[in-house]
Amino acid sequence: MGFRRQARELAMKMLFQIDVGSLSPRDVLHHFLEEVKAGPEVTEHAKALTLGVVKEVELLDELLSHKAKNWKLARMAGVDRNVLRIAAYELLRCPDVPREVVINEAIEIVKKYSTEESGAFVNGILDKLQVPHEPSGEKP
Repeated sequence: MGFRRQARELAMKMLFQIDVGSLSPRDVLHHFLEEVKAGPEVTEHAKALTLGVVKEVELLDELLSHKAKNWKLARMAGVDRNVLRIAAYELLRCPDVPREVVINEAIEIVKKYSTEESGAFVNGILDKLQVPHEPSGEKP
């Protein structure tokens, strides 16, 4: 498994704790990055993804809400919601990562941590999501 996949999975776990566990990003980052035995490339990328999503969660949720017909983000499974946020963030802020790669990685992660049906659900939303790349000044 490549470092980006590992980082996405770690970011999803951290965002899940922030989202569902109502923990502060600072506390979650401290705990996870201290406890996880991953290389510096993985931890730095996971940290950048996590902080990027936290910073732009309102925008990401707005973008996703428009594509999730008949689904409120609050009703989605926590894993699905946070994988969608990571993918939307990457589509918005990481023009160097191909769209197909972002979508495929999101599908594989939700199938691993959520349900088989979650793969089709996430694919359906991300496939409809058209996100223009905007410079953010940050590079995850």
